[in-house]
Amino acid sequence: MQHYFSNRSGVSAATCLVEMVSFHGGARRVSVLRAAELVPSIMSNMLNPDAIFSNNEMSLSDIEIYGFDYDYTLVFYSKHLHTLIFNAARDLLINEHRYPAEIRKYDYDPNFAIRGLHYDVHRALLMKIDAFHYIQLGTVYRGLSVVPDEEVIAMYDGSHVPLEQMSDFYGKSSQGNTMKQFMDIFSLPEMTLLSCVNEYFLKNNIDYEPVHLYKDVKDSIRDVHIKGIMYRAIEADIEKYICYAEQTRAVLAKLADHGKKMFLITNSPSSFVDKGMKFIVGKDWRDLFDVVIVQADKPNFFNDKRRPFRKVNERGVLLWDKIHKLQKGQIYKQGNLYEFLKLTGWRGSKVLYFGDHIYSDLADLTLKHGWRTGAIIPELRSEIKIMNTEKYIQTMTWLQTLTGLLEHMQVHRDPDSQMILEEWKKERKEMREMNRNFFNAQFGSLFRTDENPTYFLRRLSRFADIYMASLSCLLNYEPDYTFYPRRTPLQHELPGWSDQLCTGTFRIPFLQETVQIK
Repeated sequence: MQHYFSNRSGVSAATCLVEMVSFHGGARRVSVLRAAELVPSIMSNMLNPDAIFSNNEMSLSDIEIYGFDYDYTLVFYSKHLHTLIFNAARDLLINEHRYPAEIRKYDYDPNFAIRGLHYDVHRALLMKIDAFHYIQLGTVYRGLSVVPDEEVIAMYDGSHVPLEQMSDFYGKSSQGNTMKQFMDIFSLPEMTLLSCVNEYFLKNNIDYEPVHLYKDVKDSIRDVHIKGIMYRAIEADIEKYICYAEQTRAVLAKLADHGKKMFLITNSPSSFVDKGMKFIVGKDWRDLFDVVIVQADKPNFFNDKRRPFRKVNERGVLLWDKIHKLQKGQIYKQGNLYEFLKLTGWRGSKVLYFGDHIYSDLADLTLKHGWRTGAIIPELRSEIKIMNTEKYIQTMTWLQTLTGLLEHMQVHRDPDSQMILEEWKKERKEMREMNRNFFNAQFGSLFRTDENPTYFLRRLSRFADIYMASLSCLLNYEPDYTFYPRRTPLQHELPGWSDQLCTGTFRIPFLQETVQIK
């Protein structure tokens, strides 16, 4: 990318920290400071991809009981699983929903979508929305093609999505909500399949109803799970699909050694969980858990008081015994959280539950029951590694500097200044696109739009006390460790050192000074 100052005395934007522009008698003086002194200092304080990050202060010494989801929490899957889900759902569309066989030419692209995206069911548009309900322009896709910004603005009368059109509390499109938010990792094949079928219809000028397509794809993805297609494939070749086995066992063993009680609540079926846990933990895996609940039907498990627990015997047969106590070594099906609390007495902040789905796993536990919650975000590790690269740090340093320049210099209204400001705005837009491409060419980072947090991060911050890339991160901390959230300055508070890149360095005037300049 050619930067505004890149041809001046051999100074490139990548090595430029500050362009301080001042005006005196119509003449412009430019002074340049080098970023070469700053970038190494930032790189010496890089983030640890295996760290645990805190939204809320929490001490592990207060935690007596640890609870876990199964999929993408205790067990992690290889890249082959999403291809399996995509192919199976695509074949169900063709064989059971009578979709054209030609869609079989589309293969799963693991680099197309990211978690947390919204899908406009009626317009068949996949997009990224920030914490304030604003669409990030340049990330709206119809099929596999980006929608021009002008068209997006015309469709939505701007880029804001009203509250009544957003997805419901659990991210679903229901009761008049036209948006669906894809929050779990299993949704990546679903988003890609939706986009591929949309692309096929559009390229072949086939008239179709977007609402029907959304429902058919959703049902096909659901059937891959419900009909056991995914479960049978994984059980038949566990080594192909399951990874990180030794780390899960190490975490559970550490907690057991420190006398912690543990339980498992998962939506997956009994035989599938049993085979997976035997592979990653060992035949004695049930000895580590005080309670095991399968096919729980979360998030209904946390809200529906009517469903009682049922025992599952060694052959997977459901028993009709009335449950008076949840016994160690026994597997239970269904049930509900209220009965669980009554039978165990495990209430409040002494319980810490881990899951990967912010809504289905964590939201109700935080809001209604006061449990502490931990989110498993596998994408975190790769994003931090990208953020630790020198190229990313240089790009962000210059982007923040350019933003500070725009904020500082906008008070100058003469034609020369306005021309420079327009060039800076154009360069800033290009830099933002470059920054997005570091993570995902279509949608960028899971956690940020251009400047704001994503809607995904907003929900993560609300419903998770701590978050990490995997449970293995717990191995880096003692069982009495206290997690302290960073005190990030509010907009009206004194900035931290990182904000001084674009504000403190320029000594941006306060309101009174701005008025005097005007």
